[in-house]
Amino acid sequence: MKRNLKLTIAYDGTRYNGFQRLGDTKNTIQEKLETCISRFLNEDIKVIGASRTDAGVHAFEQIINFYTNSDIDLIELRDKLNFYLPEDIVVTSVEEAPINFHSRYWVVRKTYLYRIYTSPIPPLFERNYVYNLGKKLDVDRMKAASKLFIGEKNFQAFSKRTGKKDTVRTIYDIEIIETDKEVNIYVTGNSFLYNMVRIIVGTLIEVGLHEREFDTIIKAFETGDRTLSGFTAPPEGLFLYKNYFTVKK
Repeated sequence: MKRNLKLTIAYDGTRYNGFQRLGDTKNTIQEKLETCISRFLNEDIKVIGASRTDAGVHAFEQIINFYTNSDIDLIELRDKLNFYLPEDIVVTSVEEAPINFHSRYWVVRKTYLYRIYTSPIPPLFERNYVYNLGKKLDVDRMKAASKLFIGEKNFQAFSKRTGKKDTVRTIYDIEIIETDKEVNIYVTGNSFLYNMVRIIVGTLIEVGLHEREFDTIIKAFETGDRTLSGFTAPPEGLFLYKNYFTVKK
């Protein structure tokens, strides 16, 4: 009997070329998962992912699903995969899903976390998981500017790939939290364009450094001109934080 299994995974994306399988390299999260699961279940397994994280980007919670004819116990599958997968990819849970569950098409919103390190002392142990800015940011100013991104808007100016026809997305919330050494930015939206979160973050960083005025953000939305938005923040500070799914029967 065919089963649809839903896996929650976390990974350190430092040494990978992103999540999605690519034709010119096998060094992707999806490729590692498919190879490992296929060998263990002795089936040709194709993995579906909720989000396509870029090279160097991490995930606290990525959701995948795949179809199998195996009757393997779920706990056994989780433990075996964690034994055979590379140590920078971890399966945190395995569960039965409805046969029509599709991790990409059922997801209705996602939250990304971006970590900015603001201490002047470099982060030795966290260096692969934060953007080492090394400067204090005007967080109040960033919070005020973040409101300009909320709602359904054309984010063409905030994507690296300008040829995409549908560039309208909805941002539900941007939460900015400051600690002693970091500024953490949580961005929640229905979906995201290529590099969209990193460009939003880069724009907010420039605002926080008093290198950008609010009206440039407004003009970027009005014109769709990529040159009017901020720099693309580095990948190492970005994490896929959470996925939210619709309930279907």
